Amino acid sequence: MPAEMDSNLPPTSARSTPSSEPKDVSVQGTPNAPVTGGLSPVARQHPQHAGGSGDDRHGPQSGAGRLVQACQFLPHRVGLKPQRGWRKRNLNFLRTVLLPQMFARRTGAESKPSFPQPGQGDVAVTWIGHATFLLQVGGLNLITDPNWALWHGPVKRARRPGIALRDLPPIDLLLVSHAHFDHLHLPSLPSFAAGQPAVVPAGVGSLLAGRGFSPVVELRPWETFRWKGVEITLTPAQHWGARYLHDTYRGFGGFLIQADGTTVFHAGDSALFPGYAEIGRRADIDMALMPIGAYGAPSGRAVHMNPEEAIEAFDALQGNVMMPMHYATFPLGTEPMDEPLQRLCRGVSGTDWSQRLDVLAEGVPVLYEAGKVMPPRLAAS
Repeated sequence: MPAEMDSNLPPTSARSTPSSEPKDVSVQGTPNAPVTGGLSPVARQHPQHAGGSGDDRHGPQSGAGRLVQACQFLPHRVGLKPQRGWRKRNLNFLRTVLLPQMFARRTGAESKPSFPQPGQGDVAVTWIGHATFLLQVGGLNLITDPNWALWHGPVKRARRPGIALRDLPPIDLLLVSHAHFDHLHLPSLPSFAAGQPAVVPAGVGSLLAGRGFSPVVELRPWETFRWKGVEITLTPAQHWGARYLHDTYRGFGGFLIQADGTTVFHAGDSALFPGYAEIGRRADIDMALMPIGAYGAPSGRAVHMNPEEAIEAFDALQGNVMMPMHYATFPLGTEPMDEPLQRLCRGVSGTDWSQRLDVLAEGVPVLYEAGKVMPPRLAAS
C-alpha cells in the first residue's frame, strides 16, 4: 500500500497533557504466567527515548541485535510470498472491488457524542471505524490503531470515521497493534499527540519517533506495560508486521487491556490460529474486539479471519461479549464490503451466540457497567 495521502485532516490541536506520574517501564517478563494483576513483564523504550537513534526506515540499524532477537518471539509470522493464482485474484480485486469503490459514494457520518464517564470497573467503547476504537477504562482514554484517512493511495475509505479527530476527548494512551497503513495512519497522530505514552510491538517504535509520544514502549508477546493502574499486554497473532517490503522485522499482535478487574481484548489483525486458546487461558476476557473482514486476500495468504473463524476464535477465548471490527471501512479483500457482517449475523441467528454479539455503530459510545450482564444489541451498520 502506498504512503499516506490525506488532505482532509483538521489542523493539529494537542488537547491532553503529559502525566507527571512515574512510568513503570522496567518490570521483568514472565512468558508462561497467566495475565493477572500480579504479572511482571518487560517493557522497553524505543532507542529515541533511551539515547539511541530512532531511524530504521531502511532496516534495523543501531538496534539490529535487539530487533533480530525480537523476531524470534513471532513464531506465527506469515510470509510475504503470494499463493498460486495471485495474478487472477488481484485482477478480480481491482475490477470488482477497488475500482468500483473509488467511484462509490462514501457513507456514514461523523457524530459529536457526549462521552460517558465510566465508573470503577466500567468500560465505554466507541468504534470509530476499521480497527480504531476509543476505549475509556480505568479513568483513561485509549486510542487503538489510529486511522482517520479518507484515502490510502487508490484505496478509498468506504465509511466516514465515526468521530472527527477534533471531537476526541484528551487521549491518555495510544496502542498500535502493527505497522500496516490501515492500522497506523501517521497523519492522524498530531491531532492528539501530547507527550502521552504509546505502546507498540517490538520494531514499530521508530515510526513514532519524534511524533509527540513519550515514552514509546515496545513489547514482545506476553509483556506488559503498566500506566496509572491500567495494564497493557501484547498477545500473539498470526499475521505479519512489515509496513513496506524490507522491514519484516517489525512485530505485530493484539492487546489485553486490564483495569479495575475488567479485561478488553483487541485482536489487531490475525488469521485463526491456536494462540487464541492460550490467550483465553491466560485472561478472563469480558469483551473482545474481533476482526471479521478482508478474508478474501488477493495474495491468497491466510492473514485474516472470516466471520465463522472469528466466532471460532472467540469461542477459544471464552470471552463474554464479542464486538466485530475490521470490516466495511476499507476495501481490502475480494469479498463484498457488506458480506462480513451479514455472514456473522447469519451465523449466530437463532443460537445462544446471539447473546454474546454486540455490533457497534461508528461514533456511538456504549457504556458497559461492571457486574451487569451485557445485553445483546445489534446496532445499525
